[in-house]
Amino acid sequence: MDRLINIFQQIRTRIAFYPTIISLTGLLLAFLMIYLEQKNISAYLVEVTPALVIDDTDTAKTILSTLIGGLISLTVFSFSMVMVLLNQASSNFSPRVLPGIISDQKHQIVLGLYIATILYNIFILISIEPTENSYQTPGFSVLLGIILVVLCLAAFIYFIHHISQAIQVGNILTAIHSRTKSEIASIIKKQEVNTFEFPNHEYWETYEITETGYFYGILDDDLLELCKENVIKITIQLYKGQFILDDTIGFKTEKPLDNELKQKIISTLLFSNEELIGENYIYGFRQISEIGVKAMSPGINDPGTALNTIDYLTSLFLDLMRKADFEYLSDEEGENWAFIRTSKFSEILFNVMATYRLYCKHDITVMRKLMHMLKTLINHVINSNQLEVIEAEIHELKADANNNIENKRDLSKLDADFISWS
Repeated sequence: MDRLINIFQQIRTRIAFYPTIISLTGLLLAFLMIYLEQKNISAYLVEVTPALVIDDTDTAKTILSTLIGGLISLTVFSFSMVMVLLNQASSNFSPRVLPGIISDQKHQIVLGLYIATILYNIFILISIEPTENSYQTPGFSVLLGIILVVLCLAAFIYFIHHISQAIQVGNILTAIHSRTKSEIASIIKKQEVNTFEFPNHEYWETYEITETGYFYGILDDDLLELCKENVIKITIQLYKGQFILDDTIGFKTEKPLDNELKQKIISTLLFSNEELIGENYIYGFRQISEIGVKAMSPGINDPGTALNTIDYLTSLFLDLMRKADFEYLSDEEGENWAFIRTSKFSEILFNVMATYRLYCKHDITVMRKLMHMLKTLINHVINSNQLEVIEAEIHELKADANNNIENKRDLSKLDADFISWS
């Protein structure tokens, strides 16, 4: 089941997923209406509500042809807008945000409605055939086609509004922050009922991975079932997002495995040729920091966006400090069967700070904001290791500021409380 869910999630993120399903629905609706027209549904409606039924064949053909041509133009225009949106997001923010925009269900549903209506009208137009020197006019089907086009026009207005909102950096940051915060919260919730008990695995049997690609997750249920069936505990030595090469040590087990069981365990590890967002909260930190750094580039020169990204990162780091450095795969009784390595708080904080320090060390406002973030984190430390890591980053931040900011008055403000002036 986990494997099927994983395949579905990958397909669902494709831009053609919902358009394909909705288009097939429009096609089925067309066949249904053709069948009902053969049962003389239009003739019945002419008797009941003649004003709603188009009974002139030439008029019906003209209307359908016009609607098809207009909708094709509208579809091309809408797809062009999506491409422009993706190009602008990639140039101004980060290529990493593209999967989130592409997988937006609202864009896909609107595009799917266009294509479904085009297919419906085409097949209804084709169904107008001569019968005994006259044409059977599918009046009710034509009326339904007009209604669908009106819905497409309403969807287009909504599409314009939504796409104008989607390109705004504030909405992009909010979406990334919400998704990442939710992923961290789900991990913290699981660890609240975890015992953190696991055997020492320093000298366990090691097994290499023959796959090449990005490691992005585990089929939890399948791996847990294998561990319980074979009464064996395992440690996963890979990090989510790590690029795996041949002969990389992938996992350890407390006892030797035969080749069949080894291959079954490897099959529960998920690899891809491209980086997938999935449930990897690390990508949230990276996407937000990349947007902030890109905003400080000379071509964009938007320090206000960089300051906003630091606010979102501060919120995420406060949550991350509550997460343990390791994750466990447990059964219903709470026994841990698998030990999973994850990126530590110190590693993520260093990567984020190193990126900002390199590209923002000349801007006193951004440096002060980073100092404010670190001081905020100090007030919420959970253990001495976190305190030590944060103090080290403060020391490095001050060193970079002293080496790159020449104005002494600006340097004197580095430790002052940051007050937003926006």
